[in-house]
Amino acid sequence: MPAAASCYRALLLSAASALYPLIFAAFLLVEKPGLGLGHFYYIPIALVALASGPAWGAGAGIASTGFYTLGIVISPRLPTYDVLTASSSIRLFTYTMVGVLVGWFAHNHRVLVDRLRVSAERDFLTGLLNTRAFDAALSTRLELGTPFGLVLGDMDDLKDVNDTEGHAVGNDVLRRAGEILTRELNEHDQVARIGGDEFAVITSLPGTDAVRALCSRLTAALGAEGMSMSFGWAVCPRDGDSSLRLYRAADERLYAQKLIRSRFTAAEVVSMPTRAERLAMRSQPAEPRA
Repeated sequence: MPAAASCYRALLLSAASALYPLIFAAFLLVEKPGLGLGHFYYIPIALVALASGPAWGAGAGIASTGFYTLGIVISPRLPTYDVLTASSSIRLFTYTMVGVLVGWFAHNHRVLVDRLRVSAERDFLTGLLNTRAFDAALSTRLELGTPFGLVLGDMDDLKDVNDTEGHAVGNDVLRRAGEILTRELNEHDQVARIGGDEFAVITSLPGTDAVRALCSRLTAALGAEGMSMSFGWAVCPRDGDSSLRLYRAADERLYAQKLIRSRFTAAEVVSMPTRAERLAMRSQPAEPRA
């Protein structure tokens, strides 16, 4: 539970705990037939239900009925026969139902807020952090002032997959890539999908060598699953102490790696003969020397 929600819940329960004895004391000192101070018990019932849900709200309603009944028995100004009348049964029903209804509404409201928070912070396709949440996490890490690494990843052949096999297969590739990245990272690292085929990682690994080694490990893990991703990295504070500088340094290294890979692949296609061509060249007689 977030700290703010815990404080809010504690505040509500503290207020309810303070109101119960106050209302009970006022009931003993002031209550008389027709005044109706017992209605003030609805306030702590609602506070408990808001803080803890329908079950605790019902319990608060039962407890309020007990305080109300005890007050009638103890107060010298109230006839005790009212304790067992239909009005006391109605009081039990109304107290309990108010607690259940308010608690049910509060519980459903919290569930809805949690779902909205997840939708606002998570990528709909992979379940990873989205760009907004990742930028906030990056800003938080910068405020801490401790060294960390930023890794940017870009799928190398997703467009070809989408063009040849369809976007459904491409989406499945993205989901699998997100799962692999998450599996290979430490539990305190954070990974996000920040674009169509772009991923980003915040890692606590210390130093340049460790971050470079992480990129190599991620490349190998993805390659084992038949996927290719280029990575660029930056280390704070070595490469910068702001989000813009870290992104720029990581993006430059990512672009350099993509450029090297594309040139290497193109050179392979142009210069490397096929197996049949190599066999044919071996079978040709050597040209006589002049």
